[in-house]
Amino acid sequence: MRALVEISDKQFLVQPGDKVFVPTQAADEGATLTLGNVLLTSDGTTAALSPSSKVTAKVLRHLKGEKVLVFKKKRRKRYRRTRGHRQGFTELEILSIA
Repeated sequence: MRALVEISDKQFLVQPGDKVFVPTQAADEGATLTLGNVLLTSDGTTAALSPSSKVTAKVLRHLKGEKVLVFKKKRRKRYRRTRGHRQGFTELEILSIA
């Protein structure tokens, strides 16, 4: 069974056993999350809208993505700025779709 679930305004197509990197969630490592915003479920042959479905996931770890450099420059003004940014992620393991 597969489900299309919305987490932090992003959509993920998941099935039990998948490991998904989602934007940082406010949960401890090892905690179990219940994701209630399921948009669509499918059993392989038919798809159905099911607003009452729930997806259960386990938080594996919190981590940061690769560094993105932001460089600003104004020519002939001696203005240069370099800033870095690392996006935070949470790794989830999908346990079940009910």
